[in-house]
Amino acid sequence: MQQNQESYVNIFLEREEQTLSPYAFRTSQTRGRERYQAPCQLRTEFQRDRDKITHCQSFRRLMNKTQVFLAPVGDHYRTRLTHTLEVTQIARIMARALRLNEDLTEAAALGHDLGHTPFGHAGERALQRCFSPDFTHFKQSLRVVEVLENDGKGLNLTWEVRDGILHHSGNIDSFGASTLEGALVKYADKIAYINHDIDDACRAGIMTLEDIPVHLRECLGQKHSQRINTMVTSVIAGSVDRGQISMTPEVQEATNELRDFLFEHVYLNPVAKGEESKAEAMLVKLYEYFVKHPEKMPETYRRNTENESVERCVCDYVAGMTDRYAIQLYGDLFIPQVWRGR
Repeated sequence: MQQNQESYVNIFLEREEQTLSPYAFRTSQTRGRERYQAPCQLRTEFQRDRDKITHCQSFRRLMNKTQVFLAPVGDHYRTRLTHTLEVTQIARIMARALRLNEDLTEAAALGHDLGHTPFGHAGERALQRCFSPDFTHFKQSLRVVEVLENDGKGLNLTWEVRDGILHHSGNIDSFGASTLEGALVKYADKIAYINHDIDDACRAGIMTLEDIPVHLRECLGQKHSQRINTMVTSVIAGSVDRGQISMTPEVQEATNELRDFLFEHVYLNPVAKGEESKAEAMLVKLYEYFVKHPEKMPETYRRNTENESVERCVCDYVAGMTDRYAIQLYGDLFIPQVWRGR
């Protein structure tokens, strides 16, 4: 049985050598983990990382974290978890078409937002105000998998997956991940959020598809599925048999213009974002309270103050909260019981 299991993993590695593009990252080339871990007899290293991420607590909390709309009324708005699943699906489609390493792509995509704050980017701005201007959700995602998860031991992921998580954000032309698979996650992230944010904004009634400039609809597509297909196809066409990931120029230009349109009409829209200042203020208040009273944090975060600053540990605690947990905790701490529920 042991020999059969070892052969099972070798089948995956041999298949990579036979089928992957010359530009793909081979699992056998991994720089490995910071701490030794005996090889699994049934899964390759990147498959193990995928499973580590999907079974961790931070991944489960994504279901109750805002994507764009704060605590939306309705069951069909995206959350940070559904966003992550859409990114992963798009990334795997492109990886398969380009004959890149699907397991590496999937693991980095699943982990890319593990450190995202409650209330979306409003939470990120709050921690930039009260903790550090250098705080970013992608750095926090790396910290989650390296330090915070697994009862403070971290997930001990491979170097390449951690690199993909860290470099998933920012301008797609800027310095990015060390593998094409990691670079692909950055494109998948933008394709996913641009399109599902349009869908959610239309559902919320703050825009219609007809508001999108005609030339962008003609270039990218009239429908949600058409736009995603256009963008995905463009990445594949612009990257096939090349040592870099890129869109074809026309679609890249239209995609950038569509993103700018969303900033003006959705991301800065007072209907979608009018409550964000309240969310920011709430998180700042929670941060300040626990800096003064670190003993009231859960033991998981409280014990870290022995090795790191109180401010760093409180930032970790606040960043890890879900929207509803932060709201409930704020009510417990600052709103008199007699007023609550009115």
